[in-house]
Amino acid sequence: MKNILFPTDFSKNSWNAIEYAIKLFKDAPCNFYVLHVDSLSRSGIESNSFVLPSKGINTALRDNLTDTFARIKTITTNKDHHFIALHEYGNLIDIIRKTVLDKKINLIVMGTKGASGIKETILGSNTGNVMTKVPCNLLVIPEKAVQCVPKEVAFPTDYNIFYSHSILEAISKMLRLTKAKLRVVNVTKSNVPLNDAQNQNMAYLQDYLLELFEKSHSMHNLKHEKAKSAIEQFVVREKIDMVIMVAKNLNFLQQLLFDTTIKKISFQTSVPLLVLHE
Repeated sequence: MKNILFPTDFSKNSWNAIEYAIKLFKDAPCNFYVLHVDSLSRSGIESNSFVLPSKGINTALRDNLTDTFARIKTITTNKDHHFIALHEYGNLIDIIRKTVLDKKINLIVMGTKGASGIKETILGSNTGNVMTKVPCNLLVIPEKAVQCVPKEVAFPTDYNIFYSHSILEAISKMLRLTKAKLRVVNVTKSNVPLNDAQNQNMAYLQDYLLELFEKSHSMHNLKHEKAKSAIEQFVVREKIDMVIMVAKNLNFLQQLLFDTTIKKISFQTSVPLLVLHE
């Protein structure tokens, strides 16, 4: 049974994420936790009172949850899909960390805000913080993402990390779930060869994929001065439906996702992004 967490503010973007994940896991048994977090200032607690937040749910929140669950019923018929509402007060990241541990969460699914999807999400925002500060796999659904099961999945990598069992297993599970083809993408500058460690990591990854997904994967080595530009072009050209990246490879992740001059996430605005943690 897979345990999936939906942090929600009841926005259109939050609903898009819920809808995408339910369709993605339509045939898999899952517990879906719908989590809404309010600030402590809305809990009715006086400062320094040392009183635990009330678990009571106000009318507006109850109505939002009721509406969300009613909408969920229209898109799933799987009897092994179970939905549980959670309501907490406090810091969103702290609450998500605690929920991941308490509920044994396997995957967090979040939508992104703004007319341009993920581009409008600043680095210090909820999605960016969850991506870098919560040790749990995260599926980010941009506002303009197409509601479909992915058939082409890209895995950008610079081969600077060793691919642990947990990372490879997570990729394998997604490929088995979707029956998608995996495109491993590496970008190097002209006249800059891979070093020995990179070549070893590449060979290990290739051996693994040849054994399990011989006919449904390919390796792509692109020559370009800017990795982000090359991968964005690849995603468009190959009609990629999902991008998978490894959080452990933080330098590469930041290089591709974050525009450090303006501190914004600036990758694709319509392709779901799965960030894997060990």
